[in-house]
Amino acid sequence: MDPQGEGGGQRINATVIASVALGVLVLILVGMMLWGSRSSENDRLTGDEVSASAGDPSSLCSGEATSAAIRTAIFQQAAELRGSDQAALAKIASAASVRMEAAVLRDEGTDGSVTCNGTLTLDLPPGVAAGGKSSLSADVLYTVQQGAGSDARTVTLTDASAIVGPLSSIATTAPENTDPLSNTTTNGVDVITPPDPLAPQPEAAGGPSFNCANARTAGEAAVCDDPNLAALDRRMSAQFAGALAQASPEQRELLIRTRNEFLGYRDQCTENACIADTYRGRMREIRDIMTGDWHPQR
Repeated sequence: MDPQGEGGGQRINATVIASVALGVLVLILVGMMLWGSRSSENDRLTGDEVSASAGDPSSLCSGEATSAAIRTAIFQQAAELRGSDQAALAKIASAASVRMEAAVLRDEGTDGSVTCNGTLTLDLPPGVAAGGKSSLSADVLYTVQQGAGSDARTVTLTDASAIVGPLSSIATTAPENTDPLSNTTTNGVDVITPPDPLAPQPEAAGGPSFNCANARTAGEAAVCDDPNLAALDRRMSAQFAGALAQASPEQRELLIRTRNEFLGYRDQCTENACIADTYRGRMREIRDIMTGDWHPQR
């Protein structure tokens, strides 16, 4: 074999190896330059990335924690409307279940809250009925605020009168020969009877059933300014909602038609005593419509 040829091949191999090594070195240097050009800001998540890592805000609209907070808010409003039996209602709340279906995110607040709407179903424990029903369902609007813990929620209900109204007139089915005024319990729940809307009741703190910021008539303004009239309005509204929940089509038509007449009479009053009498008359009217004893005035 030609020794010159062998030496030439060795020189060629050495040249190739040197070229590869140089290429690798260049790549290492370029990589180091690129890495060094990164600022500390490059290692931080952007606002969008942080938001995404925290989860979808719409997830606050549903889930077990939100359902539990909704149940608490519903029974709190019902207790305020009822004005009595808070302890019994608390026991019923602990045994009731809530389902939120088709929950949709409507708005995000600057404080981290979300406003949602969905179809709410409240299932009452056995032996308990609200408006003659053991299950209540309605479309509701509500705002959810995340608390300090992962499962902490605070819910504000904006439009849940279709459930809160009947719930405030709740009653349990007492066993036969049971005194409803005793401390007997049914299925672990205190036996309570529906409140008589016409019976005298202690004044409860709070405004009327409507938002006073939207008061337009003289009657509405008077009710907002007088705690006694506001209490009458809450009682009448709870009775009305409960009646609607169990009314026949004919009764429902009467309830709605006579409501418009009642509002007209109320807003014509020039004294609070007249407004109070109008509310009491309306509550008797609702009762008579539901018992079949109502007759149109001639």
